Amino acid sequence: MNIATAPEKLTAKDFASDQEVRWCPGCGDYAILKGVTKTLADIGTPRHKTVFVSGIGCAARFPYYVSTYGFHTIHGRAPAVATGIKLANPELDIWVVSGDGDAMSIGGNHLLHLLRRNVDLQFLLFNNEIYGLTKGQYSPTSRVGTRSPSTPMGSVEQPVSACRFALGAGARFVARAVDTQQKQMPGILMRAHAHKGTSFVEIFQNCIVYNDGAFDKFTDRSVTEDAQIEVRHGEPLVFGKERDKGLRVKPGALHLEMVKLGENGVTEDDLLVHDETNRILAEMLVGMEPPMPVAVGVIYCNPGPTYEGKMADQTAAIRSKSPAADLTEVMHRGDVWTVEKH
Repeated sequence: MNIATAPEKLTAKDFASDQEVRWCPGCGDYAILKGVTKTLADIGTPRHKTVFVSGIGCAARFPYYVSTYGFHTIHGRAPAVATGIKLANPELDIWVVSGDGDAMSIGGNHLLHLLRRNVDLQFLLFNNEIYGLTKGQYSPTSRVGTRSPSTPMGSVEQPVSACRFALGAGARFVARAVDTQQKQMPGILMRAHAHKGTSFVEIFQNCIVYNDGAFDKFTDRSVTEDAQIEVRHGEPLVFGKERDKGLRVKPGALHLEMVKLGENGVTEDDLLVHDETNRILAEMLVGMEPPMPVAVGVIYCNPGPTYEGKMADQTAAIRSKSPAADLTEVMHRGDVWTVEKH
């Protein structure tokens, strides 16, 4: 007699591969790997149905360190490869891992089309504002004044905002996390996984060798509560160590301002309530920079039809209007074209 038993629950250790993890000591990628493996265990997706796809860069080593299927592709092309995998087998759970150089520079075109198509997968952008693998050149997200081997006098370029780019390309899920904030990261990744469509998650990741401390102004523990705002759908945009600061639309203007509760008669009722389906609010939130707080959490979530779903529907519609073909008959029906002499 056969007795069906439930599959054994996986743990984070079950997703650790037998490969030596080789990032620089202290790299933020270690923390992200920890957060991702915990999330995978919480989700419970079988390892044989999970695929990690990466491009080129420090982040691109990720598929080697996770005990699932994986593709280490070429520079900037991970979104294209991942799209092909999803179309070939929509049941697979796909995670794309990319750095700010890989995704925002040579891969910007492919990322744009992934987002606008809304392929059902998770895209994790490790943003350290530098090219780490190739020894510290400035990247598309590097700030003005960044000194690097390729900008010894300081970068003069305005940086790309990863989340603004995603929203502009039509992304329907945009979130932010911080590598060291392990309590928040799994929850954000769980939300990303639950979303049907492309989930874009920017993770601020410290490069201890080439750009150490780039995010200290809002990630250092001594300032986090006052320099970050963790947004939650349906809750007022309140932050601060004393929970006495908030965000509202500046009267007579079309941008956010930071206010202190109790000053000038400001109460919590004057503050904005986070609505993750509001794209305009999302654009304002991702555009904030110090001294305004940096927004983290699920900033925008507005599901829509997925690319592979629409392709499947189109294929089914075409098949329903066409008679079933007999392959043997097709192979033996003879010439299928005629060449005429004139």
